[in-house]
Amino acid sequence: MKIKGIKKSFFLLVCFSFFCLNINSASNLKDLNPPNPKKIPITFKAHGVERIDNYYWMRDDSRKDVEIINHLKEENNYLEDWFSKGIDKRDELFEEIMSRIPKKEDSVPIPMGSYEYFRRYEPEKEHSIFIRKKIDSEKEEEILNVNKLAEESEFYQLSNWSISPSEDLLAFAEDTTGRRQYKIRIKDLKTNKFYKDSLKNTSGAMAWSLSGEFIFYVLRDPETLLPSKVFRHKLGDDQSKDTLVYEEKDTTFYVSVGNTRSLRFIEINISSTDSSETLLIDTQSPEKKPSVVYPREKDHLYSVEDDTDRLLILTNWKAKNFRLMEAKLSKSVISKKNWKELVPHREDILLQDFLAFPKNIVLLERERGLSYIKILSRRGEEKGSVKFNDPVYTAYFAANPEYNSPNLYFGYSSMRTPDSVYSYSLKAGRKKLLKQAKVLGSFSPSTYKVERKSIKARDGVLVPVSLIYKKDKFIKGKNPILIYGYGSYGHSIDAGFSSSRLSLLDRGFIFAIAHVRGGQELGRQWYEDGKMFNKLNTFYDFIDVTKWIGNKKFADPKRIYAAGGSAGGLLMGAVINMEPNLYKGIISNVPFVDVLTTMSDPSIPLTTGEYTEWGNPEIKEEFNYILKYSPYDNIDYLSYPSILVTSGLWDSQVQYYEPSKYVAKLREYNRSFNPILMKVNLSAGHGGVSGRFESLKEIAMEYAFLLRIDKEK
Repeated sequence: MKIKGIKKSFFLLVCFSFFCLNINSASNLKDLNPPNPKKIPITFKAHGVERIDNYYWMRDDSRKDVEIINHLKEENNYLEDWFSKGIDKRDELFEEIMSRIPKKEDSVPIPMGSYEYFRRYEPEKEHSIFIRKKIDSEKEEEILNVNKLAEESEFYQLSNWSISPSEDLLAFAEDTTGRRQYKIRIKDLKTNKFYKDSLKNTSGAMAWSLSGEFIFYVLRDPETLLPSKVFRHKLGDDQSKDTLVYEEKDTTFYVSVGNTRSLRFIEINISSTDSSETLLIDTQSPEKKPSVVYPREKDHLYSVEDDTDRLLILTNWKAKNFRLMEAKLSKSVISKKNWKELVPHREDILLQDFLAFPKNIVLLERERGLSYIKILSRRGEEKGSVKFNDPVYTAYFAANPEYNSPNLYFGYSSMRTPDSVYSYSLKAGRKKLLKQAKVLGSFSPSTYKVERKSIKARDGVLVPVSLIYKKDKFIKGKNPILIYGYGSYGHSIDAGFSSSRLSLLDRGFIFAIAHVRGGQELGRQWYEDGKMFNKLNTFYDFIDVTKWIGNKKFADPKRIYAAGGSAGGLLMGAVINMEPNLYKGIISNVPFVDVLTTMSDPSIPLTTGEYTEWGNPEIKEEFNYILKYSPYDNIDYLSYPSILVTSGLWDSQVQYYEPSKYVAKLREYNRSFNPILMKVNLSAGHGGVSGRFESLKEIAMEYAFLLRIDKEK
């Protein structure tokens, strides 16, 4: 009995020691005091379901409530306390990331009209300077110094800019809060003075009349932020005198405006996730009413490009992966019987985008998840193509503002190839590298291995995965891995380059992108299989990729980390509710996690435009499906991994209170000793802080979080 007692005591001692070890290894959380927000139960009732939200009080649309602001500051203080109690590599990582970036750098000059336009970054400056010079001249003209514009603002972001057809006026859209409510200003490039014109609360989109007398813009709804009204502004007038050109009454649609590359038309685009419509106004007759190219139809998406005597139409009419049609302007474009097919639909190829030139049509296509460029004649005959050799990469159209240009400009990068800009002579059929981003230091692409895997999901579908690691650091089954995912809106996450990411790779991390359903990497069906009533596929794909990586011991199964932002943050929230033990750490940037509450409230910015992506909770079937996965509603008494959440007080896409409530509820239910942290940018929005270098501090923080967690047993 005595021996048994000794053994039992020893067992208890071991257990207690292990328990204490876990506490200590969990970042000394016993020495920290996380925010402890009050709980005020609010009950939501719908379709016979009651949901109680204890933290709904954190919502303040004015963003002035002192108690809430103080709580968010407490979250930031807690994050700092956590870093202070252990390894803090934020400064080291920031300096390291900074050391790879040239302090002075020019972008590739792009011809437009009589000039070439480019951006310049000066040493120690956060923002760029816009410069132009006459073609075949070396004399530079500074047209906009964003550093000077940003001097008076804690946050400053320039969204869009446009040169008038006369080339003597510059219109630009600026945001000083992060809320994406842009103010459009105009600068006279002859006198170097700003007009008094100030167009407030716009979407940032703009279009010029041919004379430059008028500029068109889109006004946002002040509450929902939906871009719904197109106005015509006469230069020199007050905004109150502007003329309403078009108003969209259907709140499930977004409105945009721009010039066609030919400058012949002002183009008004109205779109939802599954339907679109285009209206045109002649730039020579800007006061005329817009004319419809083709009326909107359910499940019909199309876009147009002006091509002298015809319109080119990219359409999914009887073509899930899109095809290219032409419609002569001499006939009624509004009748599909007058549309002629130039590029047919293909089941295995997604026609992503196209550009028109006087003698050519250029296509951006995607096959088996990889993009390439194809050159056609005006009649649709293939004349050439641009393909690439890396196993995974990204290729895209760069700035191509001129219809009459003899060259196509495109961008390319891979997970080990820095961002590169090429020109392609449409006449000679040759490409030329104009610039490849410099990576300072000892970077050598050959020291990194890039792979592409196809991993079987639970329903038999093969999910593409892109991977990169440093060759001399890789030991199968021993390395930590960071898996990134998104999987929404048909947005493809391509395998591009990041010089910041080298700080992880050089420390032995594997980086992976799981191209889960909900994106469009494998065509339109890939998107549709991950939205609405198929949304669970997105989460299952990510989990199944994770399990494969662990089970096959490609990486260390105990050192798997995951990251995603916005709708990718929803992905993070869903997978850790379903399989919390798969992951050692999670980074969730500005996460969309309270899906059901947000989608039930049409006053919340952008909600109604998302019904075709997530569903409308007023419909019982759609409500019940969202309830299955909405991260906030499915938090349970589980042992969650270490989690870092970021948020922006002025976020227009995901309101700040979603991640704030989410973190509070996670801590309440969490049954592990792992830290749950949040960084709140009090002067920024969805994209984080502004500025070239300040944004790198956020990346350094995220990497420091991973490295800290990875060192803990």
